[in-house]
Amino acid sequence: MPSGIWGILLIIAGVVVALFTWLAMAFNSLVAMRNRYKTAFSQIDVQLKRRYDLIPNLIETAKGYMNHERQTLEAVVQARNSALAASRTAAANPGDPSSMAGLAAAETQLNGVLGRLFAVAEAYPDLKANQTMLNLQQELSNTENLIASSRQVFNNSVQQYNTARESFPTNLVANAMGFAPAQLFELSSEKERETPGVSF
Repeated sequence: MPSGIWGILLIIAGVVVALFTWLAMAFNSLVAMRNRYKTAFSQIDVQLKRRYDLIPNLIETAKGYMNHERQTLEAVVQARNSALAASRTAAANPGDPSSMAGLAAAETQLNGVLGRLFAVAEAYPDLKANQTMLNLQQELSNTENLIASSRQVFNNSVQQYNTARESFPTNLVANAMGFAPAQLFELSSEKERETPGVSF
């Protein structure tokens, strides 16, 4: 075989190796970013579970003082259960658009009824002074702050992943290998973004 053909074959082999190396690096980078946002969501999930665990204690404490507010208390329990179910669905597939939309809607609902609970509780001076209630409110407030912080980390990770999967030429690998876009975890309005008031 003439030496010119060997040279051409070596060039072709070099191009193939370089292309394969680039494909592997792009694929691995997308996997790492996807894992990063999934890990970031697990931090949100931990804080959401902590909040969901605080709510029954809050209800039990309030129930002793708010005998005439059964409807409000039941609404909180229902919203908490819906949010817990939505959180489990989202935790199974973080970034999935329908799961994240369901979680955002459930969290919006829960924040709304918690806000109503605290507004109604204002009318009960003994409840406002109850040390257990005050401690639960403080824990809930701290947890809300941790959720907001964790949500920011998750959204930043999702944004980096989505930018990489949409950028050329990495988008060729993302589309060929089934890297779906990830959904941010955000509430739809400024009012919904506010954490429920928990101070008396």
